[in-house]
Amino acid sequence: MKLPSGPLLDFSGPALVMAIINCNEDSFYAPSRALGEKAVEKALAAEKEGAAIVDFGAESSRPGADYISEGEELKRLITVISAFRKLSSLPVSVDTRKAAVARAAIGAGADIINDISALNDDPKMAGVCAEKGAAVVLMHKKGVPLTMQENPFYSDVAEEIRGFFCDSVKRALSAGISREKLILDPGFGFGKGLKDNLQIIRLLAEICGKDYPILVGLSRKSFIGEITGRDVKDRLAGTLAANSAAINAGADIIRVHDVKEHVDLARVLFSITRE
Repeated sequence: MKLPSGPLLDFSGPALVMAIINCNEDSFYAPSRALGEKAVEKALAAEKEGAAIVDFGAESSRPGADYISEGEELKRLITVISAFRKLSSLPVSVDTRKAAVARAAIGAGADIINDISALNDDPKMAGVCAEKGAAVVLMHKKGVPLTMQENPFYSDVAEEIRGFFCDSVKRALSAGISREKLILDPGFGFGKGLKDNLQIIRLLAEICGKDYPILVGLSRKSFIGEITGRDVKDRLAGTLAANSAAINAGADIIRVHDVKEHVDLARVLFSITRE
């Protein structure tokens, strides 16, 4: 996958590790939070640990979180992206659902727009991504972060997400976004219960298909805590297990808080499973 700033995302080797850099003070895992220069330093450290992509996000999407203003999001993100881009050519993803933020972020050097609304929240988002040639992550969620975990229900979670992706891809293509620039994310924890999340991992390739790269965001999430009984700070082992299963099920990109451990995981799994 060719990105606007020049680099390629190569899916022929181990699963790619996307490092989470939360430019806020609200995301559910405190060590992932960093503002200003600290966020740049954190991203550079992730690159040294082997991250293939860094994902900057200013607006927390944890369960119970509310949206922030466009101005606040721009304030937290753009100087960080610009500063990082001056020091690194690593692909940059930006977790945003706002077209104005996406436009400014791409102008500052971002390559990928990671939109938790799959281009639904802002009617201008698809046009911006198409115009700028950015890669786009289309994520499934049910509801909004503020209330999405209040008794989510599916009659058939796999079928619902498949249908959602079919519609979302059509919308992206009709807006002029290149097929080669799309990435699918089933949205673990975004309006899903424990059984839903486990079912999605088991059926990952069936749900997402094989036409687009698959991104998963499992890192330290609450369903891992439900299984293990561990607090968020003690969920690394559970996260490694979940991401291992997801990679074996077809995940191409794993979005994580703990980079070096997952780089090792991806490399070892690839060495074991390749012919």
